[in-house]
Amino acid sequence: MRYRLFGRTGIRVSAIAMGTSSSGGGGWRGYTDMVADAIDQGINFFDTANIYGQDEERLGHALQELGRRDRIVLATKAEGPVRPDDPNGRGISRRHLIEQCDASLRRLRTDYIDLYQLHCSHGSTVPIDEPLRAMDDLIRAGKVRYAGASHYAAWQLMESLCVSRELRLNRFVCEQAVYHPLDRTIERDLLPFAQTYGHAVVLWSPVAGGFFNGKVKRGGRHRHIERVLKDRIDAGYEEDAERCRQRAHDLQELIIGIADEKGCTPTQLVIAWELDTPGVTCPIIGFKSPEQLRSAIAALDVTVTDNDRRRIDAIARPRQAIVPFNDAGGSPPLNADWGPHRYRG
Repeated sequence: MRYRLFGRTGIRVSAIAMGTSSSGGGGWRGYTDMVADAIDQGINFFDTANIYGQDEERLGHALQELGRRDRIVLATKAEGPVRPDDPNGRGISRRHLIEQCDASLRRLRTDYIDLYQLHCSHGSTVPIDEPLRAMDDLIRAGKVRYAGASHYAAWQLMESLCVSRELRLNRFVCEQAVYHPLDRTIERDLLPFAQTYGHAVVLWSPVAGGFFNGKVKRGGRHRHIERVLKDRIDAGYEEDAERCRQRAHDLQELIIGIADEKGCTPTQLVIAWELDTPGVTCPIIGFKSPEQLRSAIAALDVTVTDNDRRRIDAIARPRQAIVPFNDAGGSPPLNADWGPHRYRG
């Protein structure tokens, strides 16, 4: 395993993180075995969230049984609805974040969370100083080590950094974003921001739900792509959606071809391509079997050449999107609120 500094912090995380919401099999026993295997393979970064069903509970049970809590960087998130019928049962208010931190600590069976993240940007009516103060208090109380965000625009992260400096609060240290060859829009401003200000960038859905493995071929419908294109289809722009699908399959076929030349899988090639991108810290991968775990780790040995990049760039243009996974108007959970804030922090 290889390890990378987590932005400007002093901690090091594995180049592959385990996304626990989509990992494991065979009940709680199988889940614990998968966590143990991941740790044995050198993975020390685990990501979960308060709304991932029993995910936090299963992960907490596994870590307690294995006695390995001190070896890992444990990340969780809060923002999403935990009580849909309660107007205060979601969001980034101080009340909700502190309440959910305590709930996550109980489910995870731990005294502290290494990385506590705002799950999605839906907070334009909440001044950014409110969640920043809540996160700062949680850090000072010893319940949280670092704070971060997920699916925030670069301008929002810049605002948070300015407010943190102004109020002398602990700052966000990372952003969790969507990035893969189908959507390269974070290259426009998020990755330059991260490199400039020492933010870690962690990738969720880094292989587009397995699209690149070729199981859904041209003419088929891949559920992740259809979810992203749903708004266009519902608005009657099926022709535009079909154009996105065909370009996506052009890219899929190219990546399969390059992977064949290298003797690796398309998924391994995509992971290697992402890890070779300046500003990216690590992707979060879900594992259903030991074979998938080892296959993802083997991506660290795949070399992406300048020629490989040029071929991919010819179809997936830098800073552009073939399928708009980062479109703020997309389908949940991609419908982040990237518009202006009602209140300045």
